[in-house]
Amino acid sequence: MALTDADVQKQIKHMMAFIEQEANEKVEEIDAKAEEEFNIEKGRLVQTQRVKIMDYYEKKEKQIEQHKKIQMSNLMNQARLKVLKARDDMITGFYQLLEEKVIIRCRQQDVEMVQVAVTKNIPIFKAAVKKHIAVQIDMDHFLPSSICGGVEVYNDNGKIKVSNTLENRLELLAQQMMPEIRVSLFGANPNRKFTD
Repeated sequence: MALTDADVQKQIKHMMAFIEQEANEKVEEIDAKAEEEFNIEKGRLVQTQRVKIMDYYEKKEKQIEQHKKIQMSNLMNQARLKVLKARDDMITGFYQLLEEKVIIRCRQQDVEMVQVAVTKNIPIFKAAVKKHIAVQIDMDHFLPSSICGGVEVYNDNGKIKVSNTLENRLELLAQQMMPEIRVSLFGANPNRKFTD
């Protein structure tokens, strides 16, 4: 029995539909496999980059920690130097006055420490200036306990004062640093010819 043209066309269409169905399934399969491989590769890349980022920030953290240690060490050294400097403050007051009799005012809680420093510094002053000095700690008038420390050294009649308190030094430092602070905050002023 011979096939008619209509039957042939019908079979061809049927075969084309079948091939198209197969192709679509293959396309879906390839797409699914590509999506899966993409997700695997993406996950691998993300993980690799995550590890790199974690390593980067771990190194940064170690650098910051090391920087902190260095800063702390520097601050400790500066604090030691300040302590040594504070010990010299009294002798500096003596040198500035160059009087034979001086009165020292300090905080009430520092009296014992100041007495020790006076005992230690009198021979140093005598050796340097070749002059006798009588030092009296003012037990009637103390510096306020609210200040951070230091001493005020007066001549015998109290008319000349050398202040070596932390607050006084900070005030002097603030005045000296004002031009630099102004430039840091507001930038250089092109109209300013002189700095204070």
